[in-house]
Amino acid sequence: MFGVAMIAILVTMLMALARSFIGPTLYDRILAINTAGTATVLFIAALGFLMGRPDFLDIALAYALINFIGTIAVLKFVKFGNLGTADPADAQSSTDQATTDQSHSTQ
Repeated sequence: MFGVAMIAILVTMLMALARSFIGPTLYDRILAINTAGTATVLFIAALGFLMGRPDFLDIALAYALINFIGTIAVLKFVKFGNLGTADPADAQSSTDQATTDQSHSTQ
């Protein structure tokens, strides 16, 4: 039964990867890659169950966290153009404020 589930997960992964190549927009491609990553987590967990290796579940959970954080980082980069701040003007004003604070503390 789990063998059939693993084959279905592989088909889902292939369909998601195909969608990531032909997706009409960038967001469709990002969503397809995230879906493929989620299917990979399921595949690793099912593989661990079939092999009798419960430690594969830990690997699957770690991969799920990396997949989630990576997707958020890519979406933030696409929207803002950088990963440090939401607005480059905010970054400049905070740098100016820090410089002003340092100059006042030395006087």
